[in-house]
Amino acid sequence: MKRKTIAKEIEYIGIGLHKGENIKMRLLPSENGIIFKRVDLEEGKNEITLDIANTFDLTRGTNLQNEYGAKVHTIEHFLSALYALDITDLTVELDGNELPICDGSAKIFIDIFEEAGLRELDMDIEPLVVKEPIYLTIGDKNIVALPYDGYKLTYAIRFEHTFLKSQLAEFEVNLENYKKEIASARTFGFDYEIEYLKKNNLALGGTLDNAIVVKKDGVLNPDGLRFEDEFVRHKMLDIIGDLKILNRPIKAHIIAIKAGHALDIEFAKLLKNM
Repeated sequence: MKRKTIAKEIEYIGIGLHKGENIKMRLLPSENGIIFKRVDLEEGKNEITLDIANTFDLTRGTNLQNEYGAKVHTIEHFLSALYALDITDLTVELDGNELPICDGSAKIFIDIFEEAGLRELDMDIEPLVVKEPIYLTIGDKNIVALPYDGYKLTYAIRFEHTFLKSQLAEFEVNLENYKKEIASARTFGFDYEIEYLKKNNLALGGTLDNAIVVKKDGVLNPDGLRFEDEFVRHKMLDIIGDLKILNRPIKAHIIAIKAGHALDIEFAKLLKNM
């Protein structure tokens, strides 16, 4: 498989989820892997490489930092779109510390990449092939990878909530399925979390335009859900993005139960060390 980048420069401006600030994002073709560059910080200390060693604070998103303290937050939706489109090389210039949240899904990222077009590089990338079962369990959270000729994802979620209880979904992970079944599934949270998040300077940019808010008997969003099981589909979007931290195509059947960003990244470490 050949490495890929974008065919031309892209600019996009949008709100960051946690700080609530307008973020200008400039995407540039590259042949040097995936690098985030904070243009608001000192030159020479502002580049953050997509590398599992650079991850930190995985409680509510996937975040990166470099040795100088430059950080970029909430990259998982963006990475998910990169995986779906096989983009392996890209420079991402940002004038703030997080990526735009867009509509809370990966759809807009897919759209702007496809509008710009992709360019194949004269460099190969080897897929990450699971040849024997790999397991990771922490508490009641589990991820398993099984040998498989392709990439299949099975995901189950369970919440002790009056409206959102259990959901299960399974898809072959390819561009067609991703665009149709996964890309537009939005991030979500619960109404009782809002006050805590705001007090801790989190989700300051969160609105019903970029997140589903779950209440006791449904959702606050006036237009409802895009899929009946949109919640588990978004978790699938997340894990696809989190495992993109390895920046390699995956050949495996991955089964995740109540996983999240922290478990996803720990599992990525196991895959890297196979």
